[in-house]
Parts: sequence; C-alpha cells; structure tokens
Amino acid sequence: MSRVAIVIDSASDMPPEVAARQGIIIVPLEVSFGDRKFRAITELSTDEFWQRMLAPGAPLPTTAAASPGEFKAVFEAAFEQGAEAIVCVDVSEELSGTVKSARIAAAMLEGREIHVIDSRTASMGFGMLAQMATELAEQGKSAAEIAAIIEARKADVDLYVALDTLEYLKRGGRISGASAAVGSMLSIKPIITVVDGVVEKADQVRTRAKARERTLALLTARPLERATVLHSTNADVEEFRQQFQERSGLADSQIQVVTIGPSVGPHVGPGCLGATILRQS
Repeated sequence: MSRVAIVIDSASDMPPEVAARQGIIIVPLEVSFGDRKFRAITELSTDEFWQRMLAPGAPLPTTAAASPGEFKAVFEAAFEQGAEAIVCVDVSEELSGTVKSARIAAAMLEGREIHVIDSRTASMGFGMLAQMATELAEQGKSAAEIAAIIEARKADVDLYVALDTLEYLKRGGRISGASAAVGSMLSIKPIITVVDGVVEKADQVRTRAKARERTLALLTARPLERATVLHSTNADVEEFRQQFQERSGLADSQIQVVTIGPSVGPHVGPGCLGATILRQS
C-alpha cells in the first residue's frame, strides 16, 4: 500500500475492480429493498442491484449512509497495512450523511493523519477526484498536499445526466413532488447536475433524442481533462461515448464508462445517460 491511502464511499459508483487495480478503498453504503438490507458492492453488485430494481413488483430501494464504525474499521485497516496517512473523498454532505460519518471516524482516531473531503458532488465526479489523489500519491505527494489539490480541483468537476423520469428523485426526496408531477404530465426528459452539492435541474426537453443532444452540448462546452460516461442499463452507451469523445477531443485513455451502481441507482432509476467531467483548470 502507498504511504497515503485513498478512501471513497460507494456513492462514487466506482467499479470494485477499478478501485482494486488503482489501490482505492471503497466504504459501502447500505441499500434496502423492503426489509432486506445489503452493503453496496460487497453484498450487492451493480448487476444484482439492477436485476432487483427492475424485477416486477420489486419495492423501491432506499439507501443509508455508511456508519462511523465502518469508516473507523477501514481507516484502522489501512494504517495496519502500512499507510502513514489517509485522504478520504466522499459524496456531497448535502446528499448523504456519509461524509459526516467519515469525520466522526477520523476524530475517533486522534493523532492519526486523516483528511476528509466533502467533494460537493456525486458518482464518478468524486470517483475521478479519488483517482487523481491516487496518482498524486504515486508521485510522492504528502497527504496534506493531496488534500489541498483535491480541495482546489473539486471546483472543476461537473456532472450532467439525462433522466428518463423525475419519479425516482421525487421518491428519494431529492426534488419536490410538484416538480416531478409537472415533468410527468409534459413527458419532460430532465437533465440534472449538482450545484453546490445539491441536485438541480440543468435543463429539460421533450424527447430522449433532444435530451441526449443537450447533455452532450452541456458536457463539452469547455475543454476537459478527463471524464466518465455514466449510464443505467443503457444499450446505446457506446454510441453516446463515441459522440462524446468526438466532441470533447479526449483520448480513449481519458474516458471511462461506468454503470451507475446500488448507492446512486435508487435515486436516478433506469434509462439515464450522461457523464461526470473534470474541466481543465
């Protein structure tokens, strides 16, 4: 293990195999289907989540923050494996209590160097920040230096995702019922973003094709450093990736494709398509 361990939570949507390859530790959030509770990723894979989510008559899943105890156990294990310090990057505090749990855990390990960062974003928006943190650790940067760079660069992260419906955001309490009802009546395809840590509507159009085109325009309005295409069970994700790459000018190595997982999927539902981006600073 690097002398600086990088920790994230499962609301990053980072595939576990990618995290393992890059030395990033994932703390799972809890996902519930009715009375059945699972730890995201470790007990419920992304594929298993969507199978349950789309099953006829399945209860709407809910999510809960990772506990301070779970973060404490992960932090302690990292130190036991040789880490000298930890940088923990988490989903926006406005969207989950997870970062609060990480801070409590860090306070419980008084005397250890642990930097907890509220990314002010979601999904691979902060997953990419964690990947950057790993690269900085490999370059020999200290934990304090890494944390300072990530704090500065999180302002360059953005997210635009076209949804098939606002219903899931409404049920999860992320938007008002009135907003969702209007969208449903008008067959509106909303495009969401995260502003100051909160989910907001970036735009809304009347068809999937227009939503896709508008999302691509929003994503490629400025020069980019790297990006992650996000989708939930979309068969045409590769076509979208190719169009995004052509417009952004990014190389293959600068674009990842990730399926939205159990910690974010309950809030956006099936049929969404978009990306998280890191703009050039």
